[in-house]
Amino acid sequence: MLPLWLIIALPLLGFIITGLIGAKLPKPLPGVIASLAVGAAFIIALLHVLDGVPEKAESQLVYQWMAVGNFKVDVSLLLDRLSAVMILIITGIGFLIHVYSIGYMAHDHNDLEGTRYARFFSYLNLFIAFMTLLVLADNYLVMFVGWEGVGLCSYFLIGFWFEREDAAEASKKAFIVNRIGDFGFLLGMALIFLAAGSLNYKEVFTNLEALDAGTVGALGGLTLITLLLALGAAGKSAQIPLYTWLPDAMAGPTPVSALIHAATMVTAGVYMCARSWPLFEAAPQTKLIICGIGALTALFAGLTALAHTDIKKVLAYSTVSQLGFMFMAVGAGAYAIAIFHVFTHAFFKACLFLGAGSVIHALHGEQDMRKMGGLAKSMKTTNLTFMLSGLALAGAVPFAGFFSKDEIIGSVFAAGQGEHANSLYTIFSIVGLITALITAIYTGRQYAQVFLGESRFVPTPHTVDDHDHSHETGEGDEHGHHAENHHTSHEDAHESPAVMTLPLIILAIGAVFAGFLGFPHLSGVPESLHGFTNFLEPVFAREEVPGAHAEHSANLVLLLIGMVIGWGGWIYGRGLGLKQAKRAFLQENTHALSLDKLYERTVVKLGFALSIALRWIDENIVDGIVNGLGLLVSQSAASLRLTQTAYVRNYALVMAIGGAMILAYFWSS
Repeated sequence: MLPLWLIIALPLLGFIITGLIGAKLPKPLPGVIASLAVGAAFIIALLHVLDGVPEKAESQLVYQWMAVGNFKVDVSLLLDRLSAVMILIITGIGFLIHVYSIGYMAHDHNDLEGTRYARFFSYLNLFIAFMTLLVLADNYLVMFVGWEGVGLCSYFLIGFWFEREDAAEASKKAFIVNRIGDFGFLLGMALIFLAAGSLNYKEVFTNLEALDAGTVGALGGLTLITLLLALGAAGKSAQIPLYTWLPDAMAGPTPVSALIHAATMVTAGVYMCARSWPLFEAAPQTKLIICGIGALTALFAGLTALAHTDIKKVLAYSTVSQLGFMFMAVGAGAYAIAIFHVFTHAFFKACLFLGAGSVIHALHGEQDMRKMGGLAKSMKTTNLTFMLSGLALAGAVPFAGFFSKDEIIGSVFAAGQGEHANSLYTIFSIVGLITALITAIYTGRQYAQVFLGESRFVPTPHTVDDHDHSHETGEGDEHGHHAENHHTSHEDAHESPAVMTLPLIILAIGAVFAGFLGFPHLSGVPESLHGFTNFLEPVFAREEVPGAHAEHSANLVLLLIGMVIGWGGWIYGRGLGLKQAKRAFLQENTHALSLDKLYERTVVKLGFALSIALRWIDENIVDGIVNGLGLLVSQSAASLRLTQTAYVRNYALVMAIGGAMILAYFWSS
């Protein structure tokens, strides 16, 4: 069997080739090379899975990284059923996004010399390489290298169109906000090493007593460690209060939005928590906090999605909301179900983002849903795939999102039952049901506003292709052409080329059928139908952790409620979209629901005030001390310089005086 490191090396090789010589190659050759690199990585990952992933994890040593005293870190890759699922998602969905990008990025009007086309694909390849490193790592430090790598690549990709102020600001915001969470992750790793003497997963998970030995105030060692790890996960997976970077990331090209939101970066936090499940199982207080944050994030982001008219912003807040569901599952101890939702979400959310990109491509940059409508006839493939994926997001039975979302709500509800259970979990499950209804409403509304009804498109001077990079400013492109040259009507709008629609079809098939890999856990349902959770069961073998509890079955009543919510919310939202096509539901509350405004009034102002105070201290106190010492040395040197007369008689006189003083000293003593 081919070595695991090839799954990382192939995209890395694609990054090197497209980065070094891609600019000299004609389009679409750089995109083809990058796509083949990721496709080959997917084939290798698939071969490993088809060969039979063992129940016990296998580690492959690549090389010894460092050994300093007791601190030893190897670059080793871990293949178990959890990492197998993740590499299939990353390379499989990533390959489809690469193929889609070949067509989408071909008409970048600012790419006059073709250099940006190659650079874009080199960034995509590097992103995939770091993400696969993250999930295949067998210790926290190597995971952290991949963790930081995807953060760096997100900065490059979100700010790809750096001439636009919104893209430049969004890339910096993503980078800075993620550093807050990464700081928590780094501190958590430091505490793990201090307590366990290792960062290797296996060694750490077998030393839970050592990890819990230290206390900080009222917090046990494991509680503090897991809280810090959860902070890192909240930054990467966009949870309150660190989710504000993700909606702004829409300033990047649409394939970037699909890659970040669907299968890679934002799921890294969920994966890290699932990988660290023995730590979280031994820290029930942290689990409760994670579930509460997930429920609050899901509800808050869902309400915000109702208040937006931008087709990509609605999907962005939808991603934040769905990540909240995944965190709810982690907090309820349903780690396999959290990964199941990662799996199903990758299909329908990637399809929705790429479908939105197809619409934007056809309308030359228009993203306001109030100016769309009537596209179902002219964009039949995009319409069908968007509808199927939208139904999956809405949780309509029998689409993929229904199965995973219902399992999450059922698991959270079950965690609140029993003699020693916390009733807050029951409340969180109700919040999950409310959020599921909101999700179905805004998803149905979005589909109706974009594809149904009459065309509301009115060409304006600012309607240009988002590849022109000028639709935010209304300026012409670098060719000197203005938007009037790009006017179109819905009658002229046509379907995207096959290189863009084929990935949509494949993803839509996954959005329809992926959920059948895991039926709800109900009495009477054969165990064989719980295929996905059964596959991951060896990874989350709870009996190995003292005091751990088994996952509960979903409640039949919740299942029926979920079925009604999915279809009912979709139908209601669809009607709402047709009636309120020209304005967003709750649009007047958009700013009220924004955490950015709160941060600007509190954290940002406090930060500016602190920076002004520190600057005053630096200029008046620190610089004063430094400059004073410099002046003292300078004046002393000037005074001593007067003694250097270059006359021998003066030196002889000084020596005589010095000798006399020494003799006098000894004489007096």
